[in-house]
Amino acid sequence: MNSSALNRPAESLDVDHEWDNPYLLLTPGPLSTSPTVRTAMLRDWCTWDEDYNFGIVTPIREKLAALAAPSEPEAYTCTLMQGSGTFSAESMIGSAVPADGKLLVLANGAYGNRLAQIASSLKIDHLVHDSGELAPPDVPRLDQTLRDDSAITHVICVHNETTTGMMNPLAEIASVVKGHRKTFLVDSMSAFGGVPLDLATLGIDFLVSSANKCIQGVPGFGFILSTREAIGKTEGNARSLSLDLFAQWKMLEEGGGKWRFTSPTHTVRAFHQALLELEEEGGIAVRHARYSENHRVLVEGMTTLGFRCLLTPELQSPIITAFHNPENPDFSFLRFYQDLKERGFVIYPGKVTGINAFRIGTIGHVFPADFDRLISAIKASMFWR
Repeated sequence: MNSSALNRPAESLDVDHEWDNPYLLLTPGPLSTSPTVRTAMLRDWCTWDEDYNFGIVTPIREKLAALAAPSEPEAYTCTLMQGSGTFSAESMIGSAVPADGKLLVLANGAYGNRLAQIASSLKIDHLVHDSGELAPPDVPRLDQTLRDDSAITHVICVHNETTTGMMNPLAEIASVVKGHRKTFLVDSMSAFGGVPLDLATLGIDFLVSSANKCIQGVPGFGFILSTREAIGKTEGNARSLSLDLFAQWKMLEEGGGKWRFTSPTHTVRAFHQALLELEEEGGIAVRHARYSENHRVLVEGMTTLGFRCLLTPELQSPIITAFHNPENPDFSFLRFYQDLKERGFVIYPGKVTGINAFRIGTIGHVFPADFDRLISAIKASMFWR
């Protein structure tokens, strides 16, 4: 991507137009989208029509499989699922793990814990490795547990844990899991599309993400990428009618893009446009470079102002960054948040247990120049000193 594209700011905030946003969403999703993605939702679509199923849904599935496994796209398939990302995560877990299976959950934050909650709610036999919110999953412990407990059939972890912004060591985890010939599930909700990876190279059997994250679409559905072999083994496993992954996949395959139940047509059309814009930008590697530059500008600017990052650089992702609250005892995040919102930026509260912090996302239709403006806005704010 050329330098002008990398540094292009998001759309101006002072244009008098009905569809312009009053502020940028610096969050892990929903996030700021392009005007063309939002405009794509202005037309109605019929869920039975070939223009929708063959012209929009089918290309989305094909494009996502190619993005996920560039070395072996034909071995992978994509299933779209209505609802938020958590709906798709529950569909994946509830359908991939059979009645006699056992799931090992690697948790190091709120979203890893949510995966364990799903397993518990579905009454799936499971074990949790909780490494705490400030450390990555313990890979040697994982290896030893898989040696000791032959009942474990599946392992799941979060790719980017947005509780802190930590990027978990996916390749190391995958190597151990596949070395023990276990089925590997990944929650890449906030990283897929913004961080290069190849599911085939890593041996990932299932990966879940959402429309309103790094692909830069809007909320309404998620998607599960899987090997064709792995999803073929899920028939009859589902603990839910509407979240039956195999049944949804089979309908999409045999119905040429038809969903089992009413699909979120406007969201799907916006996502199709977002995928085209990802291609125009240059693909995932180029988008990752933009997000990384966003992150660099943010961290350097915040450090200059005296803020401290919660994580060390080697653990930090370019997706979202947690900062310690200022040492000022009178600091109020809500006042700080509201002031920045009025200046054109929405940030995120902290989520780490026992630590006063807040988070700022660097993904979406946002650019380095936007973070220069953010730093200027924070510098001008009176609510953190």
